[in-house]
Amino acid sequence: MTTAHEIEVYIRFAETDALGHVNNTSYFLYFEEARTKFFKEILPERNKNLSFILASIKCQYLNQAFAGQTLRVCTNVLKVGTKSFTMSQTILSPDTGITIAEAEAVTVCFNYLEQKTISIPERLRLKLENHLIVGPIY
Repeated sequence: MTTAHEIEVYIRFAETDALGHVNNTSYFLYFEEARTKFFKEILPERNKNLSFILASIKCQYLNQAFAGQTLRVCTNVLKVGTKSFTMSQTILSPDTGITIAEAEAVTVCFNYLEQKTISIPERLRLKLENHLIVGPIY
């Protein structure tokens, strides 16, 4: 099993709702930050001919989080296809180990200059496959 790519995010008051817990839309910002940092780490030489489009993301909200907490976002690659790959993301409370939310995101390789999907380049495919998980995430 591969080790997850991990980042920490600090919850700001502005990311909460009237009830005092993290607003459901804020989680997508945390997931995006984690994916962006993952991509920057595995593919620092990205160019205009290779980019990504988030085709789909779904989230399960399992527990609440509140302003002032620091959360850990863990990112793994679940599947690598021809033009797309699927990532699993989990938000945890590092203090308690409780899972706050889980997401699954499908990302498509895209050439913005030609405005079309493209096959995953071999160098990216190899890096994604190096982060592919087998078996349970945790």
